[in-house]
Amino acid sequence: MSLQTEIHKHRNMLIVRLQGELDHHTAELVRTKMEEALLSSNVHHIILNLNDLHFMDSSGIGVILGRYKQIKGKGGQMVVCEVNPQVHRLFELSGLFKIMSFYDNERMAIESLEVVS
Repeated sequence: MSLQTEIHKHRNMLIVRLQGELDHHTAELVRTKMEEALLSSNVHHIILNLNDLHFMDSSGIGVILGRYKQIKGKGGQMVVCEVNPQVHRLFELSGLFKIMSFYDNERMAIESLEVVS
């Protein structure tokens, strides 16, 4: 299975929706697309919608951590929403939920960041 990436800007937020598998074959493409979007627009926060992400390995964790550090360096936040059970477990084991907030849906994630901004 491949990976589809949808990235769009909403106010000062970058909303990233991933569908498929984020692994060593697709991680570099996601990293590049997210970095380009961060550099080309005035965004302060990232929302990762992982509802349709069915698999992620350590390469995916690396991409997410790298963008987390990048947005934190700009004084922003990264939040995650709609994580399926398999990927949710990986987030728990890797400790990502200790540094990122998790929301049940995209609307809640957007609202949380609108309060911060």
